[in-house]
Amino acid sequence: MIIDVIKVFIPSTISFIVGILLTPLLTYYLYKYKLWKKKAGKISPDGLITKIFNSLHKEKEVGTPRMGGIIIWASAIITTLGIWFISQVFPTDLTTKLDFTSRSQTWLPLTTLLLGALVGLIDDILEVTATEEKPSGGLSLRKRLVIVGLIGLLCALWFYFKLGVTTIGLPFAGDLFVGWLFIPIFVLVTMAIYSGGVIDGLDGLSGGVFGTIFSAYGLIAFAQHQINLAAFCAVVVGGILAFLWFNIPPARFYMSETGSMGLTITLAVVAFLTDSLGGGYGVLILPIIALPLVIASGSVIIQLLSKKFRHGKKVFLVAPIHHHFEALGWPSYKVTMRFWIISVVCAILGVTLAIIG
Repeated sequence: MIIDVIKVFIPSTISFIVGILLTPLLTYYLYKYKLWKKKAGKISPDGLITKIFNSLHKEKEVGTPRMGGIIIWASAIITTLGIWFISQVFPTDLTTKLDFTSRSQTWLPLTTLLLGALVGLIDDILEVTATEEKPSGGLSLRKRLVIVGLIGLLCALWFYFKLGVTTIGLPFAGDLFVGWLFIPIFVLVTMAIYSGGVIDGLDGLSGGVFGTIFSAYGLIAFAQHQINLAAFCAVVVGGILAFLWFNIPPARFYMSETGSMGLTITLAVVAFLTDSLGGGYGVLILPIIALPLVIASGSVIIQLLSKKFRHGKKVFLVAPIHHHFEALGWPSYKVTMRFWIISVVCAILGVTLAIIG
């Protein structure tokens, strides 16, 4: 038990320290090359200009760099591979026990974290290099959804054919056999969670929410004796906390796609790893633990449907919903902290249901 706790918390602490040490170098690079949007303004998914959002954030968008999410995945990957390398070169009892890389628990989420991060990084680069002469503005939403869907499909095929997963865990009822339908279910869950990445919109908001969510799944994995997966989640949390240290108001940089895409896709993978494979219910409790993501994504969908079928009428002043509260006059830090509170409460509820279910 003690060694398992050490195996989880030591790598997490190392990841946090690595992230803190990486930040000055990344910050220097981001500000030296002015890696922020060159023109303020945002276009909603229906192609219209978001006037209220632009009025709230027009100054921040052109003065604060993107790509802060590099801190998160770089810290996690450096820590994971670093511990593995040390365990191979200096194989002692301690280094061997600290190594949490394993084919069954960490290879896949580590891969999706890197793949999603690299695709998101490409999108960010296109975003910050856009000019009036070349207004590329990053990858379109359709292209990003296709890429996320393809990554989700590859993961689903791995689960189905390599790991033999054909069931979804049901609380208090065991496993539900879904057969080949597991594949489209996996893809849909991945794309749905990715849509929750729109929560990256206020200083400190996304970092606090994602840190809480991955902490919850780390606890669930630990309770299922998936110690390697718990350690991986803890390492991600360490990177998120390092990012959050510099993202609280006033933010030094934004997480942007290179952070949110990798985290959301990986979150879907972790949820399925803690499902029937771990003898749990990681998928069905996902909407509870990740409720802030669901709320953010759902508010956008509701807004778009309302504008389409109610002749342009809106439900919210601006979507996602956290910007709606901003438009009502709430200070951004109040919105952020209340979302943090909601996230912690949802995480506690989700972990409790996972353990007693």
